[in-house]
Amino acid sequence: MIKATNIKKFYGELEVLKGVDLHIKKGEVVSIVGPSGAGKTTLLQILGTLDVQSNKKESNLLINTIEVTNLSDKELAKFRNEHIGFIFQFHQLLPEFTAIENVCIPAYIKKTPKSQAESRAKELLDFLGLSHRYHHKPSELSGGEQQRVAVARALINSPSIIFADEPSGNLDSESADNLHKLFFELREKFGQTFVIVTHNAELAELADRKLVMVDGNITKSEQGVLDNTIVE
Repeated sequence: MIKATNIKKFYGELEVLKGVDLHIKKGEVVSIVGPSGAGKTTLLQILGTLDVQSNKKESNLLINTIEVTNLSDKELAKFRNEHIGFIFQFHQLLPEFTAIENVCIPAYIKKTPKSQAESRAKELLDFLGLSHRYHHKPSELSGGEQQRVAVARALINSPSIIFADEPSGNLDSESADNLHKLFFELREKFGQTFVIVTHNAELAELADRKLVMVDGNITKSEQGVLDNTIVE
């Protein structure tokens, strides 16, 4: 599913990632933890193709058996739209659009017909308990509801991988617990792989595998409380 080898990242003379290797299997829920500045978000952005490693010629990044660093910008944008979903701490919903419109945006980018995109968006919002919020704008939604809309948006194109960066960091404890349970429900229903950067100890332990990052490298890989990996 994801195989990364010798991933390095420099910002000027600062080496943020120091040759990271990892292999994530299809259907895994993997958490990445570590102190601030360890390189967690930088690694997530590179794995999610939002950023590029500094040593492209000496490293590899395969997603679904495709070497993504060999893709052109146009090919990469298409690959990202079709195969990858993102969930961020602060939702990144567009304030002028309703919930259903926000969810549909990646589908419209993919050139999905409007009727098909809206039908899929309603299906996801219904599954997430937001059937009564289709036409509400983000300012009219609670923090937990906004995050569920963001989850629906990440799922609209049926991506094989979901990358989440501190997805519950801006939520109250009840909403955070509900979101954590939701990730596993989604994995069981849709079979997605989840890679989650988090400071939430409970979520980190629930994952099938917890990767610990320190000073730009993965120093430890631990099995989570639940080992629910679907397939290799």
